[in-house]
Amino acid sequence: MITDNLREVRQAVRDSCALAHRKPEEVTLIAVTKTVDSEAARILVEAGITDLAENRVDKLLEKQYNLKDEIHIKWHLIGNLQRRKVKSIINEIDYFHALDSVSLAAEINKRAEKNISCFVEVNVSGEESKHGISPDELLSFIDQLRDYPAITIVGLMTMAPHEANEQELHDIFSRLKILQEDVRQRTLAHAPCTELSMGMSNDFPIAIEEGSTFIRIGTALFKDA
Repeated sequence: MITDNLREVRQAVRDSCALAHRKPEEVTLIAVTKTVDSEAARILVEAGITDLAENRVDKLLEKQYNLKDEIHIKWHLIGNLQRRKVKSIINEIDYFHALDSVSLAAEINKRAEKNISCFVEVNVSGEESKHGISPDELLSFIDQLRDYPAITIVGLMTMAPHEANEQELHDIFSRLKILQEDVRQRTLAHAPCTELSMGMSNDFPIAIEEGSTFIRIGTALFKDA
């Protein structure tokens, strides 16, 4: 049952927070609903989940339409966004988790009708198959984003390799935390950078230990759906 899975995930969040001497309220659980239909997503919403995520524009818009009566949902786009699709989605979401180029920032700024809360995606692990800014280029990239007033950088995002062991996960997530603090301490108006989007079904407890404030959970919620 989806609600049983949610109960397990929430308990794991509480356990991880206790281990890290953090409050569970500091961690936002985002339900990644890309593998299920709108009614499965609705079960979570009715159980108290307020944040839903998709990695494809068309699927997010479809679920948003089907759940339009659930007006308190915050919508997160967590996948790569092509510039040609920015116009159709950017004003429909609350958070975009994968900003990784100046050209994409320019298109978002051009199409935005409101301020857009973005996470900069950072390729901490250095995997060639992953999108994201390299850690060495991050501060320069953040500076360039000053030219796009419709964008606010609320935090950083990363994905760890699926096959990473515990020590590697700790290393990757702690490195992103250090980068986030580096940006935050610069007190930039366009980049407060107070948040960390890291941790998925297989690694979120470690991400929480290392400071994550947004975890993106799909499989653990829908493993029997």
